[in-house]
Amino acid sequence: MSDKPTAVVIDDERQIRKLLRVVLEENGYRVSEAETGKCGLAEVATRRPDVVLLDLGLPDMDGVVVLKRLREWTHAPVLILSVRESAEQKVAALDAGADDYVTKPFDAAELLARLRAIQRRGPGVEEAAYFQTGHLAIDFSSRVVTVSGQEVKLTATEYALLRVLALNVGKVITHQHLLREVWGPNAADQSQYLRVYMNHLRKKIEIPQAKQKLLKTESGIGYRLILAEEK
Repeated sequence: MSDKPTAVVIDDERQIRKLLRVVLEENGYRVSEAETGKCGLAEVATRRPDVVLLDLGLPDMDGVVVLKRLREWTHAPVLILSVRESAEQKVAALDAGADDYVTKPFDAAELLARLRAIQRRGPGVEEAAYFQTGHLAIDFSSRVVTVSGQEVKLTATEYALLRVLALNVGKVITHQHLLREVWGPNAADQSQYLRVYMNHLRKKIEIPQAKQKLLKTESGIGYRLILAEEK
């Protein structure tokens, strides 16, 4: 039995599916294709893939509907690959359960990096009680955060934000999701709070001279904590 990771591509464009098959197979994936939402749901149920690449503009149903149905029974990482590029559309897909979002036309190297990131993110970060990416380390059991081995003092709010991002490493977390998680359900519109605290957090956990920043801002959408080797 092959130990290659399996990818299911759900996209109605034949040329895109062909391109993705070439890129993915060259990088060690087994690939299964579907051109409609209905067939895609069946493929995921049958193949139990390691990752799903999902287009939003499907002929029989909207990709967000497919995503919501998938999230009723699978936690497989889902990467949205779509020509839809507005912040509202990206937020809708991410809030529906997508792990990341890449806009067509895409760069193959970036696509593969995003796939690796969402596959590494998986459950169990908090179970291990320890998380590390690059110079940043978090001991969840003691709530101690260190940067290059030196403890940094975070406020309760800063720690709560960092915890959500770390438990979802590699995934874009929307403004609304972070606000709900940290400030509660009535704070979904208080984006100014979030910007202020994220700026404070960034100053405490980033190293100014470092080649790679760990906190990425997805403009108009949210934030993402990356693994150090992710490009």
